[in-house]
Amino acid sequence: MQRPGTLRQLGTTQQKLLRRLLLAPQGASVEELCRTLGVTHNAVRQHLAALMAAGFVAHGASLRSGGRPRACYVLQPSGRELFPRNYALIARGMIEYLYAHAGIQAVQHMLSEMGARLGEEATARIGAAGDPQEATRLLAEQLDTLGYEAQVVEADGHTEVEAWNCVFHSLARSHPDVCRFDLAFMGAATGRPVQRTQCMLHGAPACRFRIGPAGKTLTSIEAAVVKSQAAGSSFGAAGVTSQAEDGRSGGA
Repeated sequence: MQRPGTLRQLGTTQQKLLRRLLLAPQGASVEELCRTLGVTHNAVRQHLAALMAAGFVAHGASLRSGGRPRACYVLQPSGRELFPRNYALIARGMIEYLYAHAGIQAVQHMLSEMGARLGEEATARIGAAGDPQEATRLLAEQLDTLGYEAQVVEADGHTEVEAWNCVFHSLARSHPDVCRFDLAFMGAATGRPVQRTQCMLHGAPACRFRIGPAGKTLTSIEAAVVKSQAAGSSFGAAGVTSQAEDGRSGGA
């Protein structure tokens, strides 16, 4: 059984139970959960068993109440991650602040450098791939673990990474420069040039990336991104157009 990725994928009672534990860092007993949820002991225990099996809840230190210690249950980090966070709003504010105080080129370089640095963490595994097809498969697996819902597809006789859930999509619609992070990340992770052949911002249902052959040395992070974007413009059928280096680039 696949674990739910968001709080809304759980039933109403389990959502309420997790919220109660979120507000009780020290934990809550079965009796307290019964009063909060308005259900029986057996029902609470069944829900707790399911949430513990999923790794969202665990046994905590026993609670003392003047008599016999009571077993309590605490929210685990994986359970806390189910609750929504509006990262896009915060990221948008940070990007706009940087645009205003540092300028477009500084923001572009920062995003590219961040992507490259994080991509280097995956280089040992992906960079050792013997050919672009193997690098594409390993990159798809890496992106999938990051929430991109990525898979390997065949397109125009080439193997490409297809990502259905761009983690920056809402932010990229107003600030397409953030896609420089994706391109720099993939280039650093694979040690190969990366071409964007399809883009959600240009009306495609998913973003696609084609991994090139190894051995091409790029002089800087910025050059890597510009080359990737320029290469993307050669795929006319994909509807991707490269932008000038000193402007806002299109993105994933």
